[in-house]
Amino acid sequence: MAVLNRLFIARASSLTFHSIRTLYFSSSSLNSEIGVGHKPHLPPLENKEKNVQWVFLGCPGVGKGTYAGRLSNLLGVPHIATGDLVRDELSCGGPLSSQLEEIVSQGQLVSDEIIIKLLSKRLEAGEARGESGFILDGFPRTIRQAEILEGVTDIDLVINLKLREEALLAKCLGRRICSECGGNYNVACIDIKGEKGKPGIYMAPLPPPTHCESKLITRSDDTEDVVKERLRVYDEMSRPVEEFYRSRGKLLEFDLPGGIPESWPKLLRALNLDDTEDKKSAAA
Repeated sequence: MAVLNRLFIARASSLTFHSIRTLYFSSSSLNSEIGVGHKPHLPPLENKEKNVQWVFLGCPGVGKGTYAGRLSNLLGVPHIATGDLVRDELSCGGPLSSQLEEIVSQGQLVSDEIIIKLLSKRLEAGEARGESGFILDGFPRTIRQAEILEGVTDIDLVINLKLREEALLAKCLGRRICSECGGNYNVACIDIKGEKGKPGIYMAPLPPPTHCESKLITRSDDTEDVVKERLRVYDEMSRPVEEFYRSRGKLLEFDLPGGIPESWPKLLRALNLDDTEDKKSAAA
């Protein structure tokens, strides 16, 4: 991983790829039941023992950070979000902070070069602390990034979270932030009836505690036009990346059936995982 920066400078055509694990497909009847189509066959994992190297894909607002964070805690591997890497660099005044400040202030996308440098720095620091494995959130977003990552480390699995557009739009427009504590909440109660073969979706609101209710604010970019454009751009950019991993037999496409209570158990089933602590709390 320490060669991530050097490898980025090389032309994509010169990358040497690791051998790719042979993956098989499980029965379509089970996959349909848990919200996935064909998926890579995954052996059962022993929680807290596997150094998985997974990637989460999904459009803005779908919940990548939520589910990646839960799996990070369950498996004992770090959850690395590129958005957090940018914010950390800005807050600590690192060597790239002045360049990032200019990019962010102008509303531009952070370049591949900078993202690669930040990710390389984070992975090297993790290795020095004895970390094994990771769950990436928000990377890769382009074919170029995917090629670089594939040339450096063998990604085990890419989990592509999907949610119907009307539910996703309502979810994004319902987001609220506490101006005092920074907590994230959602005031939307999403109840979409099933029709034309599509199942219904129910997502309960995530209300703030009483002391935060009067301090809620909306992100300036969470307007209907901006969210729709964000989703359009993401769809256009993500399709080649999805196909990149699909062609390698590494893509698991998971349709979220609702909020966390409905989706989390089914995602665990799709990944052949077991959340013992979750079962204990439910039985208490």
